[in-house]
Amino acid sequence: MLTPSSFFDLTGFPHQALFPADEFVWTALTRLKGYMDSYAYPLLGGLVVPEAEPLAKTVVIHQGQVLAAVGCSISYGDTTKQQLLVRAGEQTLSGASVIMAGAVLMGRQIAIGQGVLVESGAMIKSPAIIGDYTEIRQGAYLRGYCLTGAHCVIGHTTEVKHSIFLDHAKAGHFAYLGDSILGREVNLGAGTKFANLRFLPGNVMVSAPEGRIDSGRRKFGAILGDSCQTGCNSVTSPGLVLGRESLLMPNATAPAGYHPPRTILR
Repeated sequence: MLTPSSFFDLTGFPHQALFPADEFVWTALTRLKGYMDSYAYPLLGGLVVPEAEPLAKTVVIHQGQVLAAVGCSISYGDTTKQQLLVRAGEQTLSGASVIMAGAVLMGRQIAIGQGVLVESGAMIKSPAIIGDYTEIRQGAYLRGYCLTGAHCVIGHTTEVKHSIFLDHAKAGHFAYLGDSILGREVNLGAGTKFANLRFLPGNVMVSAPEGRIDSGRRKFGAILGDSCQTGCNSVTSPGLVLGRESLLMPNATAPAGYHPPRTILR
């Protein structure tokens, strides 16, 4: 019941190896560090994209090459709908990604997919894997071991560390996610916070119908199944495991433990 298939549709997700079918869903968090440390990251080009310094000028990534955006025409449409369009003269650079001036990339273990937009003021610490057609907005802070699928949003002043976004997951505004997983089509309301550390020492325990289960993790935020939503200024307690299509209402605090699909937490 608490295996990945109970929470997520992993069809087409390129990182399915994080989610063994017969293990608890939070095992993916334990596997994340090793998986990302061994990932084959492309070279972004140190002279064009300096390490740990604000990017002086906007650059375009196309077919593995980092190009100066000077002379390119960029249409900043909805990134998640594949509307970020880059043209060099009469040629459309299909699948080109854009890193805007003022963004900061720290470390070289950073993979950026096709059609990605990284806005000015975003900071990405390695390792990070950014899936296709994902938008990293102004002021976003990726603190390392952040992995997203395709068509995701990490929004304005949203902080993420050691977390996984499945395809179409969005944390658009003022959120904090630590040691957490968002399923497909999850949307977080502005100001959602995932607490990931208990006040008392010891591992986070998950309360489930079969009893209390030791997660094996000292830090464990929240796992939201596919199509869950949270309201503005909601908070989750460490070790929340929320079934598909559930709702966490605005200004509510979600208690830790497992909650079945289509639960409404007030």
